[in-house]
Amino acid sequence: MITALRTPTGEGGVTRILLRAHKSHFRSATAAESITQRLLGSNVGNLMFSYASERLLSTSDVQIDVSKFERVDPGYINEHYDVAVVPLANAFRLPLAKGVRDMAELFEKLTIPVVILGVGAQGPISGEFQASALDVEVDRFMRAVLNRAPSVGVRGELTAKYLANLGFGDEHVEIIGCPSMFQRGLELEIVPKVDTLTKYSNISLSVSPYRQLIGPISLDHALRYPNLMYTAQDQRTLGLMLTGAYRAPYTPPADTPTTLDHPLIRDNRVRFCLDPTTWMDYLSTFDFAFGTRIHGTIAALMAGTPAVLLAHDSRTLELADYHAIPYRMLTPDDHVDAVELYEQADWKPMLTGHAERWGRMQAFLAKHQLRHVFEPGQSPDAFDAKIAAVDFAPPVQMGMRHDLKTFYELQRSVPALAREMREVEAKLSTTKAKNRSKLRRVASRVKAKLMPAR
Repeated sequence: MITALRTPTGEGGVTRILLRAHKSHFRSATAAESITQRLLGSNVGNLMFSYASERLLSTSDVQIDVSKFERVDPGYINEHYDVAVVPLANAFRLPLAKGVRDMAELFEKLTIPVVILGVGAQGPISGEFQASALDVEVDRFMRAVLNRAPSVGVRGELTAKYLANLGFGDEHVEIIGCPSMFQRGLELEIVPKVDTLTKYSNISLSVSPYRQLIGPISLDHALRYPNLMYTAQDQRTLGLMLTGAYRAPYTPPADTPTTLDHPLIRDNRVRFCLDPTTWMDYLSTFDFAFGTRIHGTIAALMAGTPAVLLAHDSRTLELADYHAIPYRMLTPDDHVDAVELYEQADWKPMLTGHAERWGRMQAFLAKHQLRHVFEPGQSPDAFDAKIAAVDFAPPVQMGMRHDLKTFYELQRSVPALAREMREVEAKLSTTKAKNRSKLRRVASRVKAKLMPAR
């Protein structure tokens, strides 16, 4: 069993950490790169908890590199790193069973500690999980980690209950919430800009486009609140903003902002932030934020903006419960109105309970022999200065490069160009040089379509 960090092997005695993240938090990527290189996962919320983890762990005596943990050489990791730190979202769900299995297979080959910095299970709000094929994969995952760590950090009570049903009790599992809420350590402050909201207040809405109930809410608020903006997070909506098409393996529910004629899309009342820094900066300008996205809610709270979650599944509910984030259950019979949400919300339990939750996170890190930047003698200043030096892309918006006619043309032409690229790639193995040249020409055509010169 591997439960202790070995003597730091980095130059100068630094501890070398390999952090799971979809991209370097110091890289400024374009919208097109974010999609084609899968730099967001499927949702920019993934960057929020990895960003928070890196900021939290960036002490003066560590070197942190990031990896998606996909197609990596375990031998290389064992040789070049002292610990693997893995912040996760709702990874324990059936559609991600293969991903859970792949991580377990990787961990089984590692000879360094593995720290799971918050993982969640997806299930019914009741918390009554039914046995499924996922259980075998999660059991293997947990055993692989617990052979390399004293415990596993989970996001909330529902995940702990699910794991207890699999035989992993309190001695194996610690509830620590989400690292996103601890990126500033003990500091957490909400500063209301207004006493009450009005029709003309600046409001941010987050949307899960696959949720049927959010469609009517988005349309109703778009019509009644002229200064409301849709702060989008999912990659498919970013694709809609770039190409004019929302491409999904399902038919989006009615009234969701997934078409060019939805008022939030049509009237350029949608923004997509590609990085946590620009996301929080953007949300700091609003009077209020609400919606179904848990990390959209957390991003607003980290920006000091009052926010309320519309909880709709176990993953959103358990984080809201643990961190005492104000929420309203999203039900078919409930009328949702931003003004009422703001009036009824109470952020005091979240603020007053934060110190205890932060203490629990600190204890978890200490048990896993990880230091953090809020310890005496440490500071997040170096990390923040490095972030401040990056020229991050501004929030993406509709019409930045195209008019509506061009969007429709792109909707027709981009799939054809993508097919042509795949055909060329398939031939690379036989005539590499010739086809690489052709591939570059096709790629240039795609880039010209998506990002024409201004």
